[in-house]
Amino acid sequence: MNSSSTEDLVEQAAGVGDNGSPEPPFSLELSQDQQDIRDWVHGFAADVVRPAAAEWDEREETPWPVIAEAAKIGLYGYEGLAQFWFDQSGLTLPIVNEELFWGDAGIGLSIMGTSLAVAAIFGQGTPEQMGEWIAQCFGTPEEPKVAAFCSSEPDAGSDVSAIRTNARYDEAKEEWVINGQKAWATNGGIADVHVVIASIDRELGSRGHAAFIVPPGTEGCEQGAKVRKHGLRASHTADIHLDDCRVPGSCLLGGKEQLDERLARAREGKSSGSQAAMQTFEATRPMVGSQAIGIARAAYEYALGYAKERRQFGRAIVENQAIAFTLADMKTEIDAARLLVWRAAWMGRNQIPFTNAEGSMSKVKSGEVAVWATERAMQILGGNGYTREFPVERMHRDAKIYDIFEGTAEIQRLVISRAISGVQVR
Repeated sequence: MNSSSTEDLVEQAAGVGDNGSPEPPFSLELSQDQQDIRDWVHGFAADVVRPAAAEWDEREETPWPVIAEAAKIGLYGYEGLAQFWFDQSGLTLPIVNEELFWGDAGIGLSIMGTSLAVAAIFGQGTPEQMGEWIAQCFGTPEEPKVAAFCSSEPDAGSDVSAIRTNARYDEAKEEWVINGQKAWATNGGIADVHVVIASIDRELGSRGHAAFIVPPGTEGCEQGAKVRKHGLRASHTADIHLDDCRVPGSCLLGGKEQLDERLARAREGKSSGSQAAMQTFEATRPMVGSQAIGIARAAYEYALGYAKERRQFGRAIVENQAIAFTLADMKTEIDAARLLVWRAAWMGRNQIPFTNAEGSMSKVKSGEVAVWATERAMQILGGNGYTREFPVERMHRDAKIYDIFEGTAEIQRLVISRAISGVQVR
Protein backbone atom coordinates (compact mmCIF):
# COMPACT_ATOMS: atom_id res chain seq x y z
CA MET A 1 0.00 0.00 0.00
CA ASN A 2 1.50 3.36 -0.98
CA SER A 3 1.59 6.38 1.32
CA SER A 4 -1.03 8.41 -0.54
CA SER A 5 -3.62 5.65 -0.27
CA THR A 6 -2.81 5.31 3.43
CA GLU A 7 -3.37 9.04 3.90
CA ASP A 8 -6.68 8.76 2.04
CA LEU A 9 -7.81 6.00 4.36
CA VAL A 10 -6.79 8.01 7.42
CA GLU A 11 -8.76 11.00 6.17
CA GLN A 12 -11.78 8.82 5.43
CA ALA A 13 -11.57 7.25 8.87
CA ALA A 14 -11.43 10.74 10.37
CA GLY A 15 -14.51 11.71 8.38
CA VAL A 16 -12.79 14.11 5.96
CA GLY A 17 -13.97 14.17 2.34
CA ASP A 18 -12.10 14.92 -0.88
CA ASN A 19 -12.79 18.65 -0.51
CA GLY A 20 -11.46 18.72 3.04
CA SER A 21 -14.86 19.07 4.64
CA PRO A 22 -16.02 16.61 7.31
CA GLU A 23 -18.28 13.81 6.08
CA PRO A 24 -20.90 12.22 8.32
CA PRO A 25 -19.95 8.73 9.46
CA PHE A 26 -21.95 5.73 8.34
CA SER A 27 -24.95 5.27 10.61
CA LEU A 28 -28.13 3.21 10.82
CA GLU A 29 -29.57 5.56 13.41
CA LEU A 30 -32.86 7.12 12.32
CA SER A 31 -33.10 10.88 12.03
CA GLN A 32 -35.25 12.78 14.50
CA ASP A 33 -37.90 13.29 11.80
CA GLN A 34 -37.97 9.56 11.07
CA GLN A 35 -38.25 8.73 14.76
CA ASP A 36 -41.10 11.22 15.17
CA ILE A 37 -42.98 9.79 12.18
CA ARG A 38 -42.41 6.25 13.44
CA ASP A 39 -43.77 7.11 16.87
CA TRP A 40 -46.74 8.97 15.36
CA VAL A 41 -47.75 6.03 13.14
CA HIS A 42 -47.12 3.57 15.96
CA GLY A 43 -49.51 5.53 18.17
CA PHE A 44 -52.20 5.42 15.49
CA ALA A 45 -51.62 1.68 15.01
CA ALA A 46 -51.84 1.02 18.75
CA ASP A 47 -54.78 3.31 19.56
CA VAL A 48 -56.95 3.06 16.43
CA VAL A 49 -55.94 0.07 14.29
CA ARG A 50 -55.39 -2.70 16.84
CA PRO A 51 -58.64 -2.20 18.75
CA ALA A 52 -60.57 -2.50 15.46
CA ALA A 53 -58.58 -5.37 13.93
CA ALA A 54 -60.59 -8.39 15.06
CA GLU A 55 -63.94 -6.78 14.19
CA TRP A 56 -63.04 -5.93 10.60
CA ASP A 57 -61.32 -9.28 10.08
CA GLU A 58 -64.57 -11.01 11.08
CA ARG A 59 -66.70 -8.68 8.96
CA GLU A 60 -64.44 -9.06 5.91
CA GLU A 61 -65.27 -5.50 4.91
CA THR A 62 -63.27 -2.40 4.08
CA PRO A 63 -62.77 -0.43 7.32
CA TRP A 64 -63.88 2.93 5.97
CA PRO A 65 -64.09 4.53 9.45
CA VAL A 66 -60.42 3.71 10.09
CA ILE A 67 -59.39 4.99 6.65
CA ALA A 68 -61.30 8.19 7.43
CA GLU A 69 -59.44 8.56 10.73
CA ALA A 70 -56.13 8.07 8.91
CA ALA A 71 -57.15 10.69 6.34
CA LYS A 72 -58.07 13.21 9.05
CA ILE A 73 -54.62 13.11 10.62
CA GLY A 74 -52.77 13.11 7.27
CA LEU A 75 -51.64 9.49 7.36
CA TYR A 76 -53.82 8.63 4.35
CA GLY A 77 -53.50 11.05 1.46
CA TYR A 78 -51.15 12.37 -1.20
CA GLU A 79 -49.35 14.82 1.08
CA GLY A 80 -48.53 12.17 3.66
CA LEU A 81 -47.39 9.61 1.09
CA ALA A 82 -45.25 12.23 -0.68
CA GLN A 83 -43.59 13.14 2.62
CA PHE A 84 -42.81 9.50 3.30
CA TRP A 85 -41.65 8.72 -0.24
CA PHE A 86 -39.42 11.73 -0.86
CA ASP A 87 -37.20 11.13 2.15
CA GLN A 88 -33.79 10.85 0.47
CA SER A 89 -32.77 7.88 2.60
CA GLY A 90 -35.73 5.85 1.30
CA LEU A 91 -36.41 4.54 4.81
CA THR A 92 -39.43 6.55 5.95
CA LEU A 93 -42.03 4.67 3.90
CA PRO A 94 -40.80 1.22 5.03
CA ILE A 95 -40.84 2.49 8.61
CA VAL A 96 -44.44 3.70 8.21
CA ASN A 97 -45.47 0.39 6.65
CA GLU A 98 -43.87 -1.65 9.41
CA GLU A 99 -45.62 0.29 12.17
CA LEU A 100 -49.00 0.29 10.44
CA PHE A 101 -48.90 -3.45 9.71
CA TRP A 102 -47.69 -4.08 13.25
CA GLY A 103 -51.13 -2.77 14.17
CA ASP A 104 -52.99 -5.03 11.72
CA ALA A 105 -52.21 -6.21 8.22
CA GLY A 106 -55.77 -6.24 6.84
CA ILE A 107 -56.47 -2.67 7.93
CA GLY A 108 -52.93 -1.68 6.99
CA LEU A 109 -53.45 -2.86 3.42
CA SER A 110 -56.79 -1.04 3.25
CA ILE A 111 -54.87 2.14 4.06
CA MET A 112 -51.77 1.48 1.96
CA GLY A 113 -53.34 -0.45 -0.95
CA THR A 114 -53.91 2.76 -2.88
CA SER A 115 -50.16 3.36 -2.97
CA LEU A 116 -49.67 0.58 -5.55
CA ALA A 117 -51.79 2.43 -8.09
CA VAL A 118 -50.06 5.67 -7.12
CA ALA A 119 -46.65 4.04 -7.66
CA ALA A 120 -47.71 3.07 -11.18
CA ILE A 121 -48.87 6.61 -11.98
CA PHE A 122 -45.76 8.15 -10.45
CA GLY A 123 -43.39 5.71 -12.15
CA GLN A 124 -44.93 5.78 -15.63
CA GLY A 125 -47.09 8.88 -15.90
CA THR A 126 -46.30 12.33 -17.25
CA PRO A 127 -46.14 15.29 -14.83
CA GLU A 128 -49.59 16.32 -16.05
CA GLN A 129 -51.03 12.86 -15.37
CA MET A 130 -49.48 12.80 -11.91
CA GLY A 131 -51.00 16.18 -11.12
CA GLU A 132 -54.44 15.16 -12.37
CA TRP A 133 -54.79 11.64 -10.99
CA ILE A 134 -52.71 11.03 -7.86
CA ALA A 135 -54.80 13.30 -5.65
CA GLN A 136 -57.98 11.67 -7.00
CA CYS A 137 -56.71 8.28 -5.89
CA PHE A 138 -57.08 9.39 -2.27
CA GLY A 139 -60.12 11.68 -2.39
CA THR A 140 -60.26 14.22 0.43
CA PRO A 141 -60.02 13.96 4.23
CA GLU A 142 -63.76 14.63 4.34
CA GLU A 143 -64.52 11.99 1.69
CA PRO A 144 -61.61 9.54 1.30
CA LYS A 145 -61.41 7.33 -1.80
CA VAL A 146 -59.23 4.37 -2.73
CA ALA A 147 -57.46 3.30 -5.92
CA ALA A 148 -56.69 -0.11 -7.45
CA PHE A 149 -53.80 -1.50 -9.47
CA CYS A 150 -55.04 -4.22 -11.84
CA SER A 151 -52.38 -6.45 -13.35
CA SER A 152 -53.00 -10.12 -12.49
CA GLU A 153 -55.51 -12.22 -14.40
CA PRO A 154 -57.02 -15.70 -13.94
CA ASP A 155 -54.31 -17.15 -16.19
CA ALA A 156 -51.60 -14.52 -15.68
CA GLY A 157 -50.19 -14.21 -12.18
CA SER A 158 -46.45 -14.72 -11.94
CA ASP A 159 -46.26 -14.87 -15.75
CA VAL A 160 -47.13 -11.27 -16.62
CA SER A 161 -46.33 -11.97 -20.28
CA ALA A 162 -49.52 -14.06 -20.39
CA ILE A 163 -51.79 -11.05 -19.84
CA ARG A 164 -54.74 -11.25 -22.25
CA THR A 165 -56.51 -7.99 -21.42
CA ASN A 166 -56.04 -5.89 -24.53
CA ALA A 167 -56.32 -2.26 -25.51
CA ARG A 168 -56.79 -0.83 -29.02
CA TYR A 169 -56.74 2.78 -30.06
CA ASP A 170 -59.84 4.27 -31.72
CA GLU A 171 -58.31 6.95 -33.90
CA ALA A 172 -61.65 8.58 -34.76
CA LYS A 173 -62.65 9.14 -31.14
CA GLU A 174 -59.11 9.40 -29.73
CA GLU A 175 -60.00 6.79 -27.14
CA TRP A 176 -58.57 3.52 -25.94
CA VAL A 177 -60.93 0.53 -25.84
CA ILE A 178 -60.02 -2.04 -23.18
CA ASN A 179 -61.37 -5.59 -22.95
CA GLY A 180 -60.47 -8.35 -20.52
CA GLN A 181 -60.65 -9.57 -16.95
CA LYS A 182 -58.44 -8.78 -13.98
CA ALA A 183 -58.15 -10.92 -10.87
CA TRP A 184 -57.14 -10.39 -7.23
CA ALA A 185 -57.24 -6.61 -7.48
CA THR A 186 -56.83 -4.89 -4.12
CA ASN A 187 -59.66 -2.33 -3.90
CA GLY A 188 -60.96 -3.59 -7.24
CA GLY A 189 -64.46 -2.33 -7.91
CA ILE A 190 -64.70 -0.09 -4.85
CA ALA A 191 -61.92 2.16 -6.16
CA ASP A 192 -62.55 5.49 -7.80
CA VAL A 193 -59.42 5.21 -9.93
CA HIS A 194 -58.26 1.91 -11.47
CA VAL A 195 -54.84 1.52 -13.10
CA VAL A 196 -55.06 -1.33 -15.63
CA ILE A 197 -52.22 -3.16 -17.37
CA ALA A 198 -53.23 -4.19 -20.89
CA SER A 199 -51.54 -5.66 -23.95
CA ILE A 200 -51.14 -3.52 -27.05
CA ASP A 201 -49.17 -6.07 -29.07
CA ARG A 202 -49.41 -9.66 -27.81
CA GLU A 203 -46.57 -10.84 -30.05
CA LEU A 204 -44.20 -8.72 -27.95
CA GLY A 205 -45.25 -10.39 -24.69
CA SER A 206 -44.67 -8.21 -21.65
CA ARG A 207 -42.79 -5.65 -23.79
CA GLY A 208 -46.07 -4.93 -25.53
CA HIS A 209 -47.90 -3.88 -22.35
CA ALA A 210 -49.06 -0.44 -21.30
CA ALA A 211 -50.76 1.05 -18.25
CA PHE A 212 -54.05 2.95 -18.37
CA ILE A 213 -56.04 5.10 -15.99
CA VAL A 214 -59.69 4.10 -15.83
CA PRO A 215 -61.46 7.19 -14.42
CA PRO A 216 -64.28 7.02 -11.86
CA GLY A 217 -67.63 5.91 -13.25
CA THR A 218 -66.27 4.67 -16.58
CA GLU A 219 -68.80 2.44 -18.35
CA GLY A 220 -67.61 -1.08 -19.06
CA CYS A 221 -65.49 -1.34 -15.89
CA GLU A 222 -67.37 -3.50 -13.39
CA GLN A 223 -66.53 -5.45 -10.26
CA GLY A 224 -66.73 -9.20 -10.56
CA ALA A 225 -66.61 -11.70 -7.71
CA LYS A 226 -65.28 -10.49 -4.39
CA VAL A 227 -62.54 -12.83 -3.16
CA ARG A 228 -63.05 -14.47 0.23
CA LYS A 229 -59.54 -14.78 1.58
CA HIS A 230 -57.61 -16.79 4.16
CA GLY A 231 -56.09 -13.59 5.57
CA LEU A 232 -56.06 -9.81 5.05
CA ARG A 233 -59.83 -10.01 5.32
CA ALA A 234 -60.28 -6.32 6.08
CA SER A 235 -58.76 -5.52 2.68
CA HIS A 236 -61.15 -5.71 -0.28
CA THR A 237 -60.03 -7.96 -3.16
CA ALA A 238 -62.09 -8.60 -6.28
CA ASP A 239 -62.08 -9.41 -9.99
CA ILE A 240 -62.57 -6.62 -12.51
CA HIS A 241 -64.37 -7.05 -15.83
CA LEU A 242 -63.54 -4.68 -18.68
CA ASP A 243 -66.10 -4.84 -21.49
CA ASP A 244 -65.49 -2.31 -24.29
CA CYS A 245 -64.25 0.02 -21.56
CA ARG A 246 -63.46 3.33 -23.26
CA VAL A 247 -60.99 5.79 -21.76
CA PRO A 248 -59.65 9.06 -23.22
CA GLY A 249 -56.35 8.94 -25.06
CA SER A 250 -54.86 11.04 -22.29
CA CYS A 251 -55.37 8.13 -19.87
CA LEU A 252 -52.49 6.12 -21.35
CA LEU A 253 -49.72 6.54 -18.78
CA GLY A 254 -46.70 8.14 -20.39
CA GLY A 255 -48.59 9.14 -23.53
CA LYS A 256 -49.00 7.59 -26.97
CA GLU A 257 -45.84 9.05 -28.47
CA GLN A 258 -43.70 7.38 -25.82
CA LEU A 259 -45.62 4.12 -26.25
CA ASP A 260 -45.17 4.11 -30.04
CA GLU A 261 -41.43 4.69 -29.67
CA ARG A 262 -41.12 1.90 -27.11
CA LEU A 263 -43.09 -0.58 -29.24
CA ALA A 264 -41.01 0.30 -32.29
CA ARG A 265 -37.79 -0.45 -30.43
CA ALA A 266 -39.21 -3.75 -29.20
CA ARG A 267 -40.27 -4.78 -32.70
CA GLU A 268 -36.74 -4.07 -33.93
CA GLY A 269 -35.36 -6.32 -31.21
CA LYS A 270 -33.89 -3.42 -29.23
CA SER A 271 -34.29 -2.76 -25.54
CA SER A 272 -37.69 -1.23 -24.85
CA GLY A 273 -37.09 -0.24 -21.23
CA SER A 274 -39.02 -1.41 -18.19
CA GLN A 275 -42.20 -3.43 -18.56
CA ALA A 276 -45.38 -1.71 -17.37
CA ALA A 277 -46.25 -4.20 -14.62
CA MET A 278 -42.71 -5.12 -13.60
CA GLN A 279 -41.67 -1.47 -13.22
CA THR A 280 -44.33 -1.06 -10.55
CA PHE A 281 -43.44 -4.32 -8.79
CA GLU A 282 -39.72 -3.48 -8.72
CA ALA A 283 -40.46 -0.21 -6.95
CA THR A 284 -42.84 -1.71 -4.42
CA ARG A 285 -41.14 -4.99 -3.41
CA PRO A 286 -39.20 -3.45 -0.49
CA MET A 287 -42.41 -1.76 0.64
CA VAL A 288 -44.23 -5.10 0.61
CA GLY A 289 -41.33 -6.59 2.55
CA SER A 290 -41.67 -3.91 5.22
CA GLN A 291 -45.33 -4.84 5.64
CA ALA A 292 -44.36 -8.46 6.26
CA ILE A 293 -41.81 -7.34 8.84
CA GLY A 294 -44.54 -5.44 10.69
CA ILE A 295 -46.60 -8.63 10.97
CA ALA A 296 -43.59 -10.70 12.05
CA ARG A 297 -42.59 -8.15 14.67
CA ALA A 298 -46.10 -7.99 16.07
CA ALA A 299 -46.18 -11.77 16.46
CA TYR A 300 -42.72 -11.86 18.03
CA GLU A 301 -43.55 -9.14 20.55
CA TYR A 302 -46.82 -10.82 21.51
CA ALA A 303 -45.13 -14.19 21.93
CA LEU A 304 -42.32 -12.65 23.99
CA GLY A 305 -44.78 -10.98 26.34
CA TYR A 306 -46.82 -14.16 26.62
CA ALA A 307 -43.74 -16.27 27.34
CA LYS A 308 -42.77 -13.98 30.21
CA GLU A 309 -46.23 -14.18 31.78
CA ARG A 310 -47.25 -17.78 31.07
CA ARG A 311 -46.18 -20.16 33.82
CA GLN A 312 -45.84 -23.92 33.55
CA PHE A 313 -44.18 -26.29 36.01
CA GLY A 314 -43.67 -23.44 38.44
CA ARG A 315 -41.81 -21.02 36.19
CA ALA A 316 -42.30 -18.68 33.23
CA ILE A 317 -42.04 -20.60 29.96
CA VAL A 318 -39.44 -18.12 28.65
CA GLU A 319 -37.04 -19.72 31.15
CA ASN A 320 -37.14 -22.89 29.06
CA GLN A 321 -34.27 -22.89 26.60
CA ALA A 322 -36.42 -24.14 23.72
CA ILE A 323 -38.73 -21.14 24.06
CA ALA A 324 -35.95 -18.62 24.71
CA PHE A 325 -33.89 -19.80 21.73
CA THR A 326 -36.94 -19.66 19.45
CA LEU A 327 -37.56 -16.07 20.49
CA ALA A 328 -33.88 -15.27 19.92
CA ASP A 329 -34.09 -16.72 16.40
CA MET A 330 -37.28 -14.77 15.71
CA LYS A 331 -35.69 -11.48 16.72
CA THR A 332 -32.56 -12.21 14.67
CA GLU A 333 -34.45 -13.15 11.52
CA ILE A 334 -36.75 -10.13 11.74
CA ASP A 335 -33.83 -7.74 12.14
CA ALA A 336 -31.97 -9.38 9.24
CA ALA A 337 -35.01 -9.06 6.98
CA ARG A 338 -35.44 -5.42 7.95
CA LEU A 339 -31.85 -4.65 6.95
CA LEU A 340 -32.45 -6.20 3.52
CA VAL A 341 -35.58 -4.07 3.12
CA TRP A 342 -33.80 -0.91 4.18
CA ARG A 343 -30.94 -1.59 1.75
CA ALA A 344 -33.33 -2.14 -1.16
CA ALA A 345 -35.45 0.88 -0.22
CA TRP A 346 -32.35 3.09 -0.05
CA MET A 347 -31.13 1.79 -3.41
CA GLY A 348 -34.52 2.30 -5.04
CA ARG A 349 -34.91 5.83 -3.71
CA ASN A 350 -31.43 6.79 -4.90
CA GLN A 351 -31.86 5.09 -8.29
CA ILE A 352 -29.11 2.56 -7.69
CA PRO A 353 -29.78 -0.46 -9.95
CA PHE A 354 -30.75 -3.76 -8.35
CA THR A 355 -27.85 -5.57 -10.01
CA ASN A 356 -28.22 -8.57 -7.69
CA ALA A 357 -32.01 -8.39 -7.43
CA GLU A 358 -31.83 -6.72 -4.03
CA GLY A 359 -35.53 -5.84 -4.19
CA SER A 360 -36.44 -9.48 -4.68
CA MET A 361 -34.07 -10.50 -1.88
CA SER A 362 -35.83 -8.17 0.54
CA LYS A 363 -39.28 -9.37 -0.44
CA VAL A 364 -38.63 -13.12 -0.35
CA LYS A 365 -36.76 -12.96 2.95
CA SER A 366 -39.36 -10.79 4.66
CA GLY A 367 -42.28 -12.89 3.44
CA GLU A 368 -40.76 -16.13 4.60
CA VAL A 369 -39.73 -14.66 7.94
CA ALA A 370 -43.29 -13.42 8.49
CA VAL A 371 -44.78 -16.86 7.83
CA TRP A 372 -42.18 -18.61 9.98
CA ALA A 373 -42.28 -16.12 12.87
CA THR A 374 -46.08 -16.11 13.12
CA GLU A 375 -46.10 -19.92 13.09
CA ARG A 376 -43.49 -19.96 15.86
CA ALA A 377 -45.58 -17.46 17.85
CA MET A 378 -48.58 -19.78 17.59
CA GLN A 379 -46.43 -22.66 18.82
CA ILE A 380 -45.24 -20.66 21.83
CA LEU A 381 -48.84 -19.87 22.75
CA GLY A 382 -49.77 -23.54 22.37
CA GLY A 383 -53.50 -24.18 22.14
CA ASN A 384 -54.22 -20.51 22.80
CA GLY A 385 -52.33 -19.59 19.66
CA TYR A 386 -54.74 -21.61 17.55
CA THR A 387 -57.82 -19.71 18.76
CA ARG A 388 -59.27 -16.43 17.61
CA GLU A 389 -59.16 -15.19 21.19
CA PHE A 390 -55.48 -14.42 20.63
CA PRO A 391 -54.19 -12.27 17.73
CA VAL A 392 -51.34 -14.50 16.55
CA GLU A 393 -53.84 -16.75 14.77
CA ARG A 394 -54.92 -13.80 12.64
CA MET A 395 -51.32 -12.69 12.14
CA HIS A 396 -50.42 -16.15 10.83
CA ARG A 397 -53.29 -16.04 8.32
CA ASP A 398 -52.30 -12.54 7.23
CA ALA A 399 -48.62 -13.44 6.81
CA LYS A 400 -49.04 -16.25 4.29
CA ILE A 401 -49.93 -14.00 1.38
CA TYR A 402 -46.46 -12.42 1.58
CA ASP A 403 -45.06 -15.66 0.21
CA ILE A 404 -47.41 -15.31 -2.75
CA PHE A 405 -48.52 -11.89 -3.97
CA GLU A 406 -46.41 -9.40 -5.94
CA GLY A 407 -44.24 -12.31 -7.00
CA THR A 408 -44.20 -15.69 -5.27
CA ALA A 409 -41.15 -16.82 -3.32
CA GLU A 410 -40.29 -19.08 -6.26
CA ILE A 411 -40.44 -16.18 -8.72
CA GLN A 412 -38.27 -14.02 -6.45
CA ARG A 413 -35.66 -16.79 -6.36
CA LEU A 414 -35.84 -17.05 -10.14
CA VAL A 415 -35.17 -13.31 -10.42
CA ILE A 416 -32.29 -13.50 -7.93
CA SER A 417 -30.69 -16.55 -9.55
CA ARG A 418 -30.79 -14.94 -12.99
CA ALA A 419 -29.28 -11.73 -11.62
CA ILE A 420 -26.37 -13.39 -9.82
CA SER A 421 -25.56 -15.97 -12.50
CA GLY A 422 -26.34 -14.20 -15.75
CA VAL A 423 -27.98 -17.46 -16.82
CA GLN A 424 -31.58 -17.72 -18.01
CA VAL A 425 -32.63 -20.06 -15.23
CA ARG A 426 -36.10 -21.57 -15.85
